[in-house]
Amino acid sequence: MRKIITLSATALTAAVLLSGTSPAQAKPNPVIPDPFDKRVRCTSTDADGRKIVTRYGNSQFGWNHFTHRHNIKKCAILNAALKDKVDRNDGHGRLEYDGVAIKTGGKPAQVKFVVIVQYTRKTKDGRYDAGKGQKIGVVNAFCRNQPNNKCPAWMNQ
Repeated sequence: MRKIITLSATALTAAVLLSGTSPAQAKPNPVIPDPFDKRVRCTSTDADGRKIVTRYGNSQFGWNHFTHRHNIKKCAILNAALKDKVDRNDGHGRLEYDGVAIKTGGKPAQVKFVVIVQYTRKTKDGRYDAGKGQKIGVVNAFCRNQPNNKCPAWMNQ
């Protein structure tokens, strides 16, 4: 048994020396970004006739981002802001639409929210591509002046 262990250790040492790297020197695998899910969850048309889609995206942007991080879980919330004119346009495809959600009843409340759209084929950093003839669409949506920009639960009812 000792001969087998000694031979195995010798063979492993020889393999490491021949490869030129030791296990401690081996470089870690590069971080793989979240895959970008191009499927469309919602569609809307703004006042200027732009067809705006909301893609599932990933944890960094799109539906999968803002539903978890900012508690917006209905397309109707997005559509309420997207049906109007653009409130801010940077001239490079980033469009921002403002909206207001109003709660009526026993405890009335009002919340302002923003929907951010990347109306280009690729994201600004070039990491994500919606495909030929397509637009990235809604990248984020959140409530202003709320803790962590998280929308209240009543907005999703």
